[in-house]
Amino acid sequence: MERFTISMDDQLFKQFDEVAQARGYYNRSEAIRDLIREYLETSRLQKDNKGYCIATLTYIYNHHERDLAGQVTSAHHRHHDLTLSSMHVHLDHDNCLEVTILRGIVQDVRHFANQIIATNGVRHGKLHIVPIELSQETHTHSAVPHTHSSPLT
Repeated sequence: MERFTISMDDQLFKQFDEVAQARGYYNRSEAIRDLIREYLETSRLQKDNKGYCIATLTYIYNHHERDLAGQVTSAHHRHHDLTLSSMHVHLDHDNCLEVTILRGIVQDVRHFANQIIATNGVRHGKLHIVPIELSQETHTHSAVPHTHSSPLT
């Protein structure tokens, strides 16, 4: 493991410590590692739209609006190759929250997420992407080849 020293002004250092503690970090090193991972993922995703990713798409919508639930469901069926799983939560009598786990090529995942978020009536949409490496493997525990998704950072 490599060690390095960083210098920063007192005010920035104090703010960083406060945020790291508020988020539950027990030490600065892990907080810095997470910041670096996020920085690397952001950088990688900005230049590589062809790589693979795993992602979560969250959004809220009113299920009474213009057959919106049907439109969203149809979009997921049209992109069944990207959608791994969805969870649907009833927030109140009208509003639903959906969390969808997606896997595929970054540009395809982004395009699909933008399509869902831009659907008239969908609110509070957010996509979180993590770059991954895909590999097909067969192990002694299973004779059937299956896909492994490993984070790149």
